[in-house]
Amino acid sequence: MKEIPEFNPDLERGPQGGPLTPARVATVAATAALLLPGAALAHTGAGEAAGFAAGFVHPFGGADHVVTMVVVGLWAGLLGGALRLRLPAAFLGGMALGAVLGLSTLGVTGVGMPSAEAGVLASVILAGALLATAARPPQALALAIAGILGALHGYVHGTEMAPGADALGYGAGFLTATALLLGAGLALVGTSDRGRHRALVRFAGGAAAFVVAAVIGLG
Repeated sequence: MKEIPEFNPDLERGPQGGPLTPARVATVAATAALLLPGAALAHTGAGEAAGFAAGFVHPFGGADHVVTMVVVGLWAGLLGGALRLRLPAAFLGGMALGAVLGLSTLGVTGVGMPSAEAGVLASVILAGALLATAARPPQALALAIAGILGALHGYVHGTEMAPGADALGYGAGFLTATALLLGAGLALVGTSDRGRHRALVRFAGGAAAFVVAAVIGLG
């Protein structure tokens, strides 16, 4: 598997002919992150969401969800090989499990996971760091990380399902939306081996994740 080269500002030029430096990329990514729909933690609140439509819309309601899922897709694309599909699948599997655990706060399962919001904040930071550094852990560890990240976000989705609502429909909704966001990350990387393009993806995705984490932390 080819090694991802370091970013070289002399190899990329901006629209005005100046060097497309990491600082410029970070600025664009930061602005995009702040313009994502809703606040960084735009959650509906415990026990308020119901049905497929609500589940589908939910991941798009907060930059923490959107950025983490897209960044995981970007990371999967950078890793390549079998992990292009296995990593998103692990994230989705972890999300489904986390959602089941999240139902505990509604008295459905009796299993709990404390400090959900702190876990979401940690997931945004970790995802950004993995992408920015182009981390290449062993496959088993990479899949475990993706599963844990998914579980943290799935837990939040689960806690916000309305009591007595259609759990399967709601779950199918947010899993479908999540799959689309993961796929968007994969599509942004594509199958290109161009090191310059991939370096830009690393900087932009990592910067967006860290900006969202900062917004959450300061909020």
